[in-house]
Amino acid sequence: MKYTSAFEIIGPVMVGPSSSHTAGAVRIGNIARQILAEQPTQVVFQLMGSFAETYKGHGTDLALLAGILGMTTASDDVPRADQLASEQGVDYVFTKGSLGVFHPNTVLIQAKGPTRSVKLIASSLGGGKVEVQELDNLPVKFTGDKPTLILYHTDQKGFLAKVSHILDSNGYNIARLALERWKKGGPAITVCEVDETLRDEILETMKKSIPLLRDIRVVHTN
Repeated sequence: MKYTSAFEIIGPVMVGPSSSHTAGAVRIGNIARQILAEQPTQVVFQLMGSFAETYKGHGTDLALLAGILGMTTASDDVPRADQLASEQGVDYVFTKGSLGVFHPNTVLIQAKGPTRSVKLIASSLGGGKVEVQELDNLPVKFTGDKPTLILYHTDQKGFLAKVSHILDSNGYNIARLALERWKKGGPAITVCEVDETLRDEILETMKKSIPLLRDIRVVHTN
């Protein structure tokens, strides 16, 4: 993870005491919510390292809850996220455990909604910066700093070429493109970061033009 200014180290304007334990946690929860793309009904947060030791004192629990409810670092309601979760009927639990060799401020979020679920491991790196480490058990890495396409598809020759062609022909510059799969020819996830805001019509074009594409989620910057 690279920093480009002192403000990224100091952290963003936010509600909460810590850029890593509060702002970063809100962003992680928010990314999980965007990938889930619906109101969560059940959420399990498994914390490791520093997150696990200090999450109550630093408000990490409220920050993660706020993010999964759709809030951002600027939301005034972050401190009352537990109350809002109760009002919205969201069941949640915080646990502690080892998740592997990751940054100390790391959390596993397993969220379920009415029609889908998501499993995400992400780390808060400081200054409000975060990095997703795994998505649905695949080593899929991205930061959410740029508009990001999460493409669920079947692994087959030509898929990335089709994605690239559609984006290029519509004026998008690809900042990063990475594919991860369980096995050759099986289910796969492609992460595509672009420099421009993703328009709804681009998503519809992809759905219509790429038969191997099973679902699309979008992570907007926040």
